[in-house]
Amino acid sequence: MDLVKLKGKTYYIKASTNVGVYVFIDNNCLLIDTSFTNGQAKTIDETLKKNNLHLKYIINTHTHLDHCRGNLYFQKNYPQCQVYASEPEKPFMENPYLLAALFCSASPLKSLDHSPRCFPVDYYLETGKQKISEQEFEIIPLSGHTIGQIGVLTPDRVCFLGDSIFSTYTIENYRLPYLFDIGESIKTMHSLLEIDADYFVIGHDEGVFTREELPHLVKRNLANIEKFCTQILELLEQPLTREELVEHLSIKNDLVLNLMEYHLIFSTVSAFLKYLFDEELVTYFVQKGRLFFQCS
Repeated sequence: MDLVKLKGKTYYIKASTNVGVYVFIDNNCLLIDTSFTNGQAKTIDETLKKNNLHLKYIINTHTHLDHCRGNLYFQKNYPQCQVYASEPEKPFMENPYLLAALFCSASPLKSLDHSPRCFPVDYYLETGKQKISEQEFEIIPLSGHTIGQIGVLTPDRVCFLGDSIFSTYTIENYRLPYLFDIGESIKTMHSLLEIDADYFVIGHDEGVFTREELPHLVKRNLANIEKFCTQILELLEQPLTREELVEHLSIKNDLVLNLMEYHLIFSTVSAFLKYLFDEELVTYFVQKGRLFFQCS
């Protein structure tokens, strides 16, 4: 892994989850997300050491394990490191089983609960301008993918967006990326166009986009949401349960699902149904112990 300079004191490390790096004047640094595995975190640490950097701060954009599980390595090896996250994400980081419980609506299946350990958060980050080590960062609300996801705008006008928006590769290969709240995701995607930054770093794949390139990616993401709204409404011309809707969408979009992917898709389809219900486009009824949805 290489430390790639973006602008000024702002860098990133390209990985399965892209990691932001901001370097302070004393060669202490801040990481924005920490990747997924212990091995990935160790490789990130080796990159920092190769560049004479010492980790002092972590900001996690959200609680999903591919963005914060590396905290375990860094908190063990840098015990003085301070971790920041938004207030809504803190309970999920400190009680990781809650995320799996959310997918299962109960105590989760053991194979879905991948991280029983806690990721302690030292400080909440409110949205707006916040100082860390005398440098001012802007914390931007980016809810939708999770309840309290945040973006981080560095003093160099580089903005780290977490999973508020997905790359073309992700959309084309995964078809229906996980979303918790469709209405909030749509608002967030529109709001990205108002951020005063020169470069934008997303969580996965291509990584870095210029201010001029971002609108095309926003349009691509919004079109994908619209595509699935249309598909769901077409399928709900006849009543279907959520399970049946997941089945039809999986077949229609060639989705091959394992246990985790099934729960992610099931949850995302639930988010679409909630959004379409709020828009008064679908309704529901219960019959013989089964919950059905259909077009209004």
